[in-house]
Amino acid sequence: MKKTLLIAGILGTFAASAQAQSSVTLYGTLDAGLVYTNNSGGHNNWQQGSGSVSDTYFGLKGNEDLGGGLHALFKLESGFNLNNGRFNESNTMFNRQAYVGLQHDQYGTVTLGRQYDSMVDYLSPFAEAGAGYGNNLSAHPFDNDNLDHSFSIKNSVKYQSANYAGFKFGGLYGFSNDAGDFSNNRAWSAGASYSNGPLNVAAAYLQLNNSRNLNANGAVSAGQSNNANLTAELQRTFGAGVNYTYGPATVGFVWTNTHYDNLIAASQGGTSVVLPGNTNLHLNNFELNGRYALTPALSLDAAYTYTDGKTSGTNGSGDPKWHTVSLQADYSLSKRTDVYVEGVYQHASGDLGNAGANVAMINTLSPSSTQNQVAATVGLRHRF
Repeated sequence: MKKTLLIAGILGTFAASAQAQSSVTLYGTLDAGLVYTNNSGGHNNWQQGSGSVSDTYFGLKGNEDLGGGLHALFKLESGFNLNNGRFNESNTMFNRQAYVGLQHDQYGTVTLGRQYDSMVDYLSPFAEAGAGYGNNLSAHPFDNDNLDHSFSIKNSVKYQSANYAGFKFGGLYGFSNDAGDFSNNRAWSAGASYSNGPLNVAAAYLQLNNSRNLNANGAVSAGQSNNANLTAELQRTFGAGVNYTYGPATVGFVWTNTHYDNLIAASQGGTSVVLPGNTNLHLNNFELNGRYALTPALSLDAAYTYTDGKTSGTNGSGDPKWHTVSLQADYSLSKRTDVYVEGVYQHASGDLGNAGANVAMINTLSPSSTQNQVAATVGLRHRF
């Protein structure tokens, strides 16, 4: 009897040890609210929104300890519309991320699958629309720099370093999977960040070659949610950011620069935006943002972005510009659940070449019929 109890105890210890060395976690964010827009395609609009502030998604992630500081890991992540239950990208379940890889505590992580680029990994946390604040309505026009992670890169291999005294770096390459043309819809990016107490800085670069949906099996697809809003023969995006925390306050600045050569498609909030063919678009985004915690539960944040654009090509030139201001108050009911109220104003000026006058187009919403657009939302968010 004693031997039986001893064996049972030993087996139980091994089982608990094995369970501790391997884990699978279900996680996600659910965000729903009511959104008012003063001009959406020429009409005011009340609608129930999903993901107006933070993306709505769920995922599974796992980690297995292989010993010697080595781990196997995976992530499967899907975005969806909370109001109707539909996936963001048709015919694709894990439309945000789907990868498997190996991680070493000292040498970093290598993963393969569908993943986010270095603009998202390193620079997005500094932006109002990025992971640091989670404010989709405040993204830069067309989310032209992907700081609001509108798309992820398929067929990609990624390396991310370990944290070396606050310094981290990494890069990604997305294959075209086209046997006839290695560069037909491929992607690559690189980035780095450094943290030292209250100071944080980062820089990143992204390049997409021929993302115009000519090769639908390539790195990026157009015309669907969770894919690029602007597609062109060549896209080059780079930028840098900095923020500083002092007590309950954080202030940050982000600059990004995006070049699109030979645009073929543009959309905003699911609505196509007319641009003349053979158009080149150059955008500079300058964003100043800040957050202040009035109490441990109540925080206020604000952001202002000036976007300076230039269009050129065989169909004329233009100088589109956008000014975007956002204000938000957030109150935490618990560690996982919060409520928010937010207002966003955008003013557009200039023109888009032969496509006519520029219009306001707050991210995730249909463009205004005029140069001004106002949106307000109140909602509930739960993280698990």
